[in-house]
Amino acid sequence: MYCYLGIDVGSVSTNLVLTGEDGTVKHSIYLRTRGRPIEAVQQGMKLMKAALPPGAKIAGAGTTGSGRHLAGIITGADIVKNEITTHAIAASNIVPGVQTILEIGGQDSKIIILRNNVVADFAMNTVCAAGTGSFLDQQAARLSIDIEEFGPLALESEVPVRIAGRCAVFAESDMIHKQQMGYNVRDILAGLCEALVRNYLNNVGKGKEILPPVVFQGGVAANAGMKWAFEKALGLEVHIPPYYNVMGALGSAMLAREATNRKPTCFRGFDIVDKDFRAGGFACDGCPNICEVVEIMESGRVIARWGDRCGRWSNTLVEKEKIS
Repeated sequence: MYCYLGIDVGSVSTNLVLTGEDGTVKHSIYLRTRGRPIEAVQQGMKLMKAALPPGAKIAGAGTTGSGRHLAGIITGADIVKNEITTHAIAASNIVPGVQTILEIGGQDSKIIILRNNVVADFAMNTVCAAGTGSFLDQQAARLSIDIEEFGPLALESEVPVRIAGRCAVFAESDMIHKQQMGYNVRDILAGLCEALVRNYLNNVGKGKEILPPVVFQGGVAANAGMKWAFEKALGLEVHIPPYYNVMGALGSAMLAREATNRKPTCFRGFDIVDKDFRAGGFACDGCPNICEVVEIMESGRVIARWGDRCGRWSNTLVEKEKIS
């Protein structure tokens, strides 16, 4: 049985998805990156190997996310794609005809506009982190509630409190102020959801034509309060796909299937879990750009470099010494 592996390495989570030849999900893994992407990838690969169906063979692998280049080198990925492409592919396959994708992850948020199954426009948050998963985790911890209780509690609100949501700092300050005024936690949580949706639509979604079907994905899609707030603000039904929290990895697996199409894969196998990888880097002073070059080493040997604009260091032979 041929299977395809997708890996999404983000700042907060590292996700892996295994699909069959027909694109159905065989297994998915959601892990916390915890600032150690190499270890997270190796841990995910170890868990995926244990869950591999009998007789399954990895026929292709793809990576995405902010750590996609790193994961691609370590695993021997056949394709390395950005998050916009992978999220769009996954959503299009699960929700046919989708025209708007609302994606909110641990540290960033984005909107993807599709027309006729093609990405027509997109935008990402640039400065403010309000509404992302890490911000919601922080506020739940400050209120001494489990993040899993955030959404259900918000839905119990009868009169949501108006919260200033222009940025994370203002939102937190206003929440504290409302608490001191005596408002209950349920109304504050519901008000925060509405504020974060306003922030998203006024910044990430500014100037975008949001048409149905609308899909909400990313880790924050697990928050029922945020789904309710989006539907209230947009006046549209918001769909949450079954694999909402691993859609980037799912899209990578789908693209890997297209890229290989029974051709030999570059996938290095599951033995990488036992290898010693190290990431490092240096600043190249060969020109005024002063590029920050990233190096990946395996057992003390440089196996890849990237980050230089001119290509002086990238794609060089591993035995080649640095040019002074």
